Amino acid sequence: MENVPVTMDSKGRVRVSREQRRAILEKFERSGVSAVQFAKRIGLKYSTLAGWRQRYRRRQRQGRRVRLLEAVVGPASSADGASATVVLRLAGGAQMELSDLKQIPLAAGLIRALGQPC
Repeated sequence: MENVPVTMDSKGRVRVSREQRRAILEKFERSGVSAVQFAKRIGLKYSTLAGWRQRYRRRQRQGRRVRLLEAVVGPASSADGASATVVLRLAGGAQMELSDLKQIPLAAGLIRALGQPC
């Protein structure tokens, strides 16, 4: 493989450290080519590269924490007949007010997007 010192075991399998795998995966992400092309270019079996990518993604997902939000449900309408407003208080002090049930999918999408890495 180019620029990566590797060792092979008795069965011809590539042995590299976790840091080396991470460097190879980063190089792949910057390459702009398909995983098949990249693996062939650096002399690695596609299945090996795909396995590394899968394990790396799994570790990233495990590192994410689920944050629970408290929901306080009040009466469906106020005394003056106005509809209720749901207020979501998010981590970091952000606040979102929903006054219509149609806004819930939009709010859920926004919360999902905020949870994604930049």
